[in-house]
Amino acid sequence: MFTTEQRDKVTVLRMRHGKVNAFDTDFTRGLSAELARLQQSDETAAVVLTGAGSVFSAGVDLRVLMEGGRDYIRTFLPLLGDAFFRAYTFPKPLIAAVNGHAIAGGCILACACDYRVMADGGGRVGTPELSVGVPFPAMALEILRLAVPAHRLQAVVYGGLTCTPAEALANGFVDEVTPAEGCVDRAVEFAARLAALPPVSFTLTKRLIRGPGRDRAVAGLRSIEEEVLEAWLSPRVLAAVQAYVDRTLRK
Repeated sequence: MFTTEQRDKVTVLRMRHGKVNAFDTDFTRGLSAELARLQQSDETAAVVLTGAGSVFSAGVDLRVLMEGGRDYIRTFLPLLGDAFFRAYTFPKPLIAAVNGHAIAGGCILACACDYRVMADGGGRVGTPELSVGVPFPAMALEILRLAVPAHRLQAVVYGGLTCTPAEALANGFVDEVTPAEGCVDRAVEFAARLAALPPVSFTLTKRLIRGPGRDRAVAGLRSIEEEVLEAWLSPRVLAAVQAYVDRTLRK
């Protein structure tokens, strides 16, 4: 599901799971495990996260989720929150090379990174969760709150926008758009710049930037995540997700 390539002290972590790197329980566990491993690796001073092929990640595998039913959802959602939390709090530089579509959970994962380089072309980025009919987990919303300008956050979340690279840049989903053939190289270049900084200085600065969001998310995990889970399990939300699957994924 994952491969790594070492470029000096920068590790390129490529997601290779199915056609679109969709999140299921195995992939989500694997992502958390890879980030934990790279966090401890002396060979890794920074990480570039990208997708194999032409897609970064299409988000949650809704077909598998609906086939798994309520028990699967109860297992999966906490795993997804853990993976987002680990990416958001990763102490080393974590740079996204958004090589194609980054939709819903894929967009959240990219936004959890410290800097996002997107390949120009036909890829789209966005958070259509509400359009699908599901609420945002607390951690996902805190990640968006950091990435998306405050005056655009509600429009982005409520509107379920999916953006072209230029629109993604304007809305804060990405920090830079580059020719597709140089996307990973540019991300590695930026990661190497951050990797050259004293690690303690970078890590402390990152904690200061992200600490308030982390604290709000942790508080939210205690107070609202059960509500989020119950909402996902509610008949109306499940019906909305099933309708979306029938409408879009089974064509």
